[in-house]
Amino acid sequence: MSTESPVPRARTLRALAEQGGFAVDEQTGDRLIEALDAVVRMLEQRWERLRSIEREPQLGTSPAARYVAARMAETANDEQGLLTRLQRARTEFPAYVEAIELAKRNYGERELTTRDVLGAPDGELENDR
Repeated sequence: MSTESPVPRARTLRALAEQGGFAVDEQTGDRLIEALDAVVRMLEQRWERLRSIEREPQLGTSPAARYVAARMAETANDEQGLLTRLQRARTEFPAYVEAIELAKRNYGERELTTRDVLGAPDGELENDR
């Protein structure tokens, strides 16, 4: 089973935007950025509470309970763990925002190019939507 995420890494998306391969209109880009900002705010507000899963839960004193508790704490922090992934998201989201900003500029440039190619006056293409 592949551990690669179906979501492109921020640096991949940014490179795609820098090459002009990713474009998004202003309204959609703004909504994406708002959503990313909301997730980052939520993670920051709840981070200390989320970190509670780093600690071994009190499941009991039997060897089995201690073993399960230790594994739970380890898996929260390993490479595929929830906390690891959430921390990665917290640090990568600003780069996603940068990629979206580039993609918005790409869209605007493409729209101007399309107007030039079609010979449409400014604003006329927008009114046809």
